[in-house]
Amino acid sequence: MKSLKHFSMMVAVSMVLLLAIAFYQTPAFGQPKYVLKFNHVLGPKEPYHAGFQKWAKAVEERTKGGLKIEVFPSAQLGVEEDILEQIRAGANVGQNTDSARMGNYVPGIACMNGPYFAETIEEVEKLKKMPTVQGWLDELANKYGFKVLSFGWVQGYRHFFTNKPARTPEDLKGSRIRTPPAPIWQESVRALGATPVALAFGEMYPALQQKVVDGVELVYNNIPAGRFYEVLKYVSETGHIMLINFEVISAKWFNALPADYQKILVEECDKAGMETSKLIMEKEKEVKADLIKQGESILPRKLK
Repeated sequence: MKSLKHFSMMVAVSMVLLLAIAFYQTPAFGQPKYVLKFNHVLGPKEPYHAGFQKWAKAVEERTKGGLKIEVFPSAQLGVEEDILEQIRAGANVGQNTDSARMGNYVPGIACMNGPYFAETIEEVEKLKKMPTVQGWLDELANKYGFKVLSFGWVQGYRHFFTNKPARTPEDLKGSRIRTPPAPIWQESVRALGATPVALAFGEMYPALQQKVVDGVELVYNNIPAGRFYEVLKYVSETGHIMLINFEVISAKWFNALPADYQKILVEECDKAGMETSKLIMEKEKEVKADLIKQGESILPRKLK
């Protein structure tokens, strides 16, 4: 009888221990099974930051806490180029980047951020079905370790923001214009007669203050968030590049996720990207009106 009692107690204790272990190991207990640290250079007031937070919330809800995305604005985890190398090494980090920087690895893909390559969100959507584009994405993943979750994040049209009027390419000659450190950006600016100066996003404001550069080429939504209206006077509405952003993580880390988590991560990234892109395009008129109130002079694009 004693041995039966002892056996029953042992079974009961074992069951309690197993339940406790199972409870403590479940994502719902507060310890996500997978965590992605996502970095971007934009400020917390930018529409993209809100879009990334929306993506993170949707993923956490659909995976019931099993996959959590922590979003870090203002390059809190480091400069873009350093994060990209961490991604290649398999770290659980992600980066908002662009095809121009991906072109440093697969040159052909850089054309997606070339002048007048795409001019509407609908045109960007069509790119997803192109075998050539899919081939570039496969090469990035298989050869260089970059998994592109989505390139459906359109940040708007890039224009020239300067301290002197630039109505024609001749007006840009001799001007030092900040560009990201990628050949297609730099050569596009050089083709107009300006001198490209590669600087990180966070270095632009002091560079303009100290007159290290004469201007920048950015999208409208960057201006109020970075307070660039304090150091720039003119907007030349060239719309020369529709800025297509890439959300990139480690292919190795992605492949280690459960298949359903992979599907959710991609689906929600694409969904949030399209929603944010449409919001940005709608908001550009509002930002432009606010800049005029701040004293900016707008030089509209003229088509011959």
